[in-house]
Amino acid sequence: MQAAATAALEAVTDVVDLDPDRELTERFRAGDRAAFDQLVRRHQQGVWQIVRRYVKRDADAADVTQLVFVRAFKGLGAFRGASSIRSWLYRIAINCSLSWIRDHRREETAEIDDDAISEAPAAPGRLAAGEDGVQLRAAIAKLPPKQKLVLELRVFDDLSFKEVAELADCSENTAKVNFHYAVKKLREILGGSHGRP
Repeated sequence: MQAAATAALEAVTDVVDLDPDRELTERFRAGDRAAFDQLVRRHQQGVWQIVRRYVKRDADAADVTQLVFVRAFKGLGAFRGASSIRSWLYRIAINCSLSWIRDHRREETAEIDDDAISEAPAAPGRLAAGEDGVQLRAAIAKLPPKQKLVLELRVFDDLSFKEVAELADCSENTAKVNFHYAVKKLREILGGSHGRP
C-alpha cells in the first residue's frame, strides 16, 4: 500500500519537475506578482490561439483570453500541480471559450470565419500535404467536437497524447482513438488525397 502511494507521489513530482513554469508558480504563491506576468507572457499566444479556434472575432477572443488569465490569477494559489501550468491554462481556455459560445450563441453564425482560417497556423507534416490552409481548416471545422479538439491540440499545439487527454477530459487511449478517427474523417472530407501516415 505504501509502495503505491510512493509511486503516485513520484509520478506527481515528476510532472511538477518537468514543468518549466514551476518556479514561477512558486514565486507567485510567495507573493511575487511579477512571476504571474511572466507566465502570461509565456503562454498568452498559445491561450489566444486556442480561444480563437472557438471564438470567431479577434476582439471577442482577446476578451476571452483576458478572462482566462483573470481566472488563472485567482486560481493559481490553489493549483495542485497534477498537470503542467500550460495544460491547466489550456483547460481554462477551452472552458471559457465554450462558456462564451454558449452565452453568445445567437451572435455567432454557423459560417466559417475566413480571417480565422487564414490566421490559423498551417498544420505540419503529412496532414497538410497537398492542401492549402483554407481547405484544411474548413475540413477540420466539419469534425465532431471531440475529434476536432483532440486533432487541434495534437497538431497545432504539438501536445503529447497525455496532455491532450487531460485537456479533452478523457483517457490517453480515447484521445488516440479520437485522433485516429479525426484523421480518417479528414481524408474522407478532403477526398482521400492524403497518403497514409
